Amino acid sequence: MKIHEVFPYLRVHDAAAAIEFYGRAFGATEGMRLTEASGRIGHAQISLGHTTIMLSDEYPEHGIRGPISLGGTTFAMHLHVDDVDALHLQAIAAGATEIMPPKDQFYGERTSKIRDPFGHEWLLGQEIEKVSPDDMQDRYTEITSRSAE
Repeated sequence: MKIHEVFPYLRVHDAAAAIEFYGRAFGATEGMRLTEASGRIGHAQISLGHTTIMLSDEYPEHGIRGPISLGGTTFAMHLHVDDVDALHLQAIAAGATEIMPPKDQFYGERTSKIRDPFGHEWLLGQEIEKVSPDDMQDRYTEITSRSAE
């Protein structure tokens, strides 16, 4: 058996608003949506670069809830971009909340973190230095050793 693709599937309180937000914040384009007569979106697809992200409204009657209803999220999406500072500001202007401003990291990326209005966290990263896995481990060990003191 071979896995061909992996699609993140976001569950949100207001999928129509989320699709609009992801367009303004990240330049996402909508591929399709299935909407009930009530307006609730059962399934939609957006594209960020070459990646498809699926999303839907909450369906509490089926145990499908978003981060706001659950009181937080357990994962973050990581967007690798050309200009983390510009995208960070664009996302904030679109309605995201800043968790961490752009900062150069030991692993060779300039990274920031935001929370979208629907409770999902997004890491925005830009490569600033090529770092080998061994050097990355050495740097990580040094950082974590200092913080343990």
